[in-house]
Amino acid sequence: MNKPLVGALFAVLLLGAGTAPAVAATSHDAAAPTAKVAAPQPVKAKAVNFAGTVALSNCSGSVVRTAASLPSDPALVLSNGHCMETGFPGPGEVVFNRSSTRSFTLLNSAGSGVGTLRASKIAYGTMTDTDISLYQLTRTYAQIESIYGIKALELNAAHPVQGTAITVVSGYWKRTYSCNVDGFVYRLKEGEWTWKDSVRYTSACQTIGGTSGSPVIDNATGKVVAVNNTGNEDGQRCTDNNPCEVDESGNVTVRQGINYAQETYGIVPCIGTGSQIDLSRSGCALPKP
Repeated sequence: MNKPLVGALFAVLLLGAGTAPAVAATSHDAAAPTAKVAAPQPVKAKAVNFAGTVALSNCSGSVVRTAASLPSDPALVLSNGHCMETGFPGPGEVVFNRSSTRSFTLLNSAGSGVGTLRASKIAYGTMTDTDISLYQLTRTYAQIESIYGIKALELNAAHPVQGTAITVVSGYWKRTYSCNVDGFVYRLKEGEWTWKDSVRYTSACQTIGGTSGSPVIDNATGKVVAVNNTGNEDGQRCTDNNPCEVDESGNVTVRQGINYAQETYGIVPCIGTGSQIDLSRSGCALPKP
């Protein structure tokens, strides 16, 4: 895993400078069919910056919503299951609606901390099949936007696409990593844990400890398509901090220096009215307690 870092470093790290926000654009060259018909205009990608990301005491995260979320709903923060203050959940373990007062430093577009958000509970957390945590906050989306002028990032409801240009945005380090979706892993095994249909980055995204929980943003839409969680550090096979890829036939591949994320589109069907995590909702396939 992109290891959580000790809280003692937190205050110092938040003062460090990050890289400039990544900006990507796409263009489509097409000839006009006739002189009277204008050529299609280039589709401009959204600028990817730090607005809406958060820094945890040991990891990164982001304030997220679905397309159906209301301004009056309590806001949610997305990070990794292995970043929870309760410790790493074991295989098969799900943390659900557990009280929490954890705090998060909200960042603006430049990566500066603008305020502190606080959790009311861990709405959901697991390291089984995926590696996610969702905290419900004491403030609503409307309150956060009114006080800080910052909107939540939207979770993409569709499966990510191979080749997509992405940016991993770490609120902990105030640093971004830009690369592409290299492909998808049937099963990603690390120590005791197994994750399904994980995102593999191209080699340019050299994420490090503290980037765990960072949103993975589609440069073209500005939406969150995954959450950063691990990478093979030493070339070992299926050990802690050295995940391995397992295909449908059981063949194992080790890719030293390659990093991974967990898809987030599967979270969307599980978020119900008032930001409540409802595991019985149609289409929700997250592991149950």
